[in-house]
Amino acid sequence: MQSPALTRRSLLSTAFTGVAALSAQTQNRDYAGPNPVRYPDADIISLDKRFDKYRLGNTPIRRLHTGMLWPEGPAWHGGGRYLVWSDIPNDVQMRWLEEDGHVSIIHNPAGYSNGNTFDYQGRQLSAEHGNRRVVRYEHNGTITVIADKFNGKPLNAPNDLVVHPDGAIWFTDPGYGAMLEYEGNKGKLEIKEAVYSVDPQNGRIEKMTDEIYKPNGICFSPDYKKLYVGDTGSTHIPEAPKNIKVWDVVDAKSLRGGKQYVSMALAGKGAGIPDGIRADTDGNIWVGSGWVGAGYDGVQVFSPEGDRIGQILLPEICSNLCFGGRKRNRLFMTAGQSLYTVYTEARGAHIA
Repeated sequence: MQSPALTRRSLLSTAFTGVAALSAQTQNRDYAGPNPVRYPDADIISLDKRFDKYRLGNTPIRRLHTGMLWPEGPAWHGGGRYLVWSDIPNDVQMRWLEEDGHVSIIHNPAGYSNGNTFDYQGRQLSAEHGNRRVVRYEHNGTITVIADKFNGKPLNAPNDLVVHPDGAIWFTDPGYGAMLEYEGNKGKLEIKEAVYSVDPQNGRIEKMTDEIYKPNGICFSPDYKKLYVGDTGSTHIPEAPKNIKVWDVVDAKSLRGGKQYVSMALAGKGAGIPDGIRADTDGNIWVGSGWVGAGYDGVQVFSPEGDRIGQILLPEICSNLCFGGRKRNRLFMTAGQSLYTVYTEARGAHIA
């Protein structure tokens, strides 16, 4: 029989104690580079041996850009070798070039956009809070409205989106952009919060599920047979869920068997909010999270079975993330007022 001192629970407890001790480093470290981080980076934390293969011992977390108000929706364009993301309150979209690290504004105004991604033709897709719609930026510079109504009523404020290989665009609509002027245009929510899909052939919008309180981050499993959606709940409603749900995807057209994939609660810390999510090629789910504090805020990594196996601690609340770079092994993270990155041995499962 395993000694109580060596149980998984006790090992994790010890690990979390170490996380708390390291929180000062997370807050005070110099991300700009003049004072380099001693390897291995103590803010890349393995909680389970399954994470060890993804954690590099000789790479640092770096801040690429700062000075924004609330960055969101990072998406990688493989052909152009650039990252695009939103700064929602400033109503702009930013772009970072891999070749020289140059940062500039790519779209202004941007409809107070939140989530972004790219389709299989390399066109940017954005979820606009302010205009309550999902749009596509065409190669000739024009904008095509993909979705702005359901059953004749305006959408709440689309939040995040993904593309299926069949061309369908799936998106979440929690309505955050209509709740405050700061991130959109305040107004009444006329329909229930839900997850939708847009048919690539006829543009028909279908409600996939509304069995979730505030659907936010969204991603497929590597084989597109499962759909994961983060429920951000509410900091003002204690009983509101803060978890990630998962459904089986049936014939790429419908969902069934919705259930909790993970709870965001962490013993001794509390339940953080899951925001943007991405899958790697092994089926692990990487979650931008926060609103708890030092030792929690950053990225939580869960195995396909739903076990928390790793953390990447940041000094700011992580709103969203994506994999990019030439090998798709570079994690980009929008957080608080900044854009961060770190190399991993994981590879992103999808195109953006």
